[in-house]
Amino acid sequence: MKTKAFKAALPYTLPICVGFLFLGMSYGFLMRSKGFSVGYPLFMSMFIFAGSMEFVTVNLLLSAFHPLSAFLLALMVNARHLFYGISMLDKYEHTGWKKFYLIYGMCDESFSINCTVTPPEDVDKGWFMFFVTFLNHLYWVCGATAGALLGYVIHFDTTGIEFVMTALFVVMFMGQWEEHPDHRPALIGLVIPIVCLFVFGSQNFIIPSMALIIVCFMALKKYLQPEVKE
Repeated sequence: MKTKAFKAALPYTLPICVGFLFLGMSYGFLMRSKGFSVGYPLFMSMFIFAGSMEFVTVNLLLSAFHPLSAFLLALMVNARHLFYGISMLDKYEHTGWKKFYLIYGMCDESFSINCTVTPPEDVDKGWFMFFVTFLNHLYWVCGATAGALLGYVIHFDTTGIEFVMTALFVVMFMGQWEEHPDHRPALIGLVIPIVCLFVFGSQNFIIPSMALIIVCFMALKKYLQPEVKE
């Protein structure tokens, strides 16, 4: 049963493996360039497992200790997982002890696969979702650790390497812009951070931006929903 589930899950995660290894290695290089030992990216990728937040955490570890700001920032950056989790309640209902790991290890990519892919009839859905989540988690941990280890032997100017995550979000934004004809949500996501940047400054604009974006989406929910044609 487990072997069949693993074999069914593996092909869906291989494209993610390529991206996670590259991004994870970039994160590992970045951590090493800031003076952190290999243990930091190893355990942070293992226990935090939130790519964008891990990149942000590099600066949090190097700056003054502000636990409330760090908590709010982590909540805002990963708030989308609240909605992911709600939509997966039914799928995770009969997975037994695996449910706890599925909740803990859920990322954007694992959510996309587990939400849309129906495994073969002879494959247990719980184990299928478990291996999708586990493999994606493993790819990220291996990439981050490998990047940190290579940082000990490969030395180069890492200026700008932290832009990798920004570039990823730019590519995702462009894909969403081309895929969806309604650009209003995207424009809200662009305009509000720019305004907050001028109002609050470059060091403090992220949390107000995320909060205002969420408020705007909630207030304009009925206007942003696509019309259903009968």
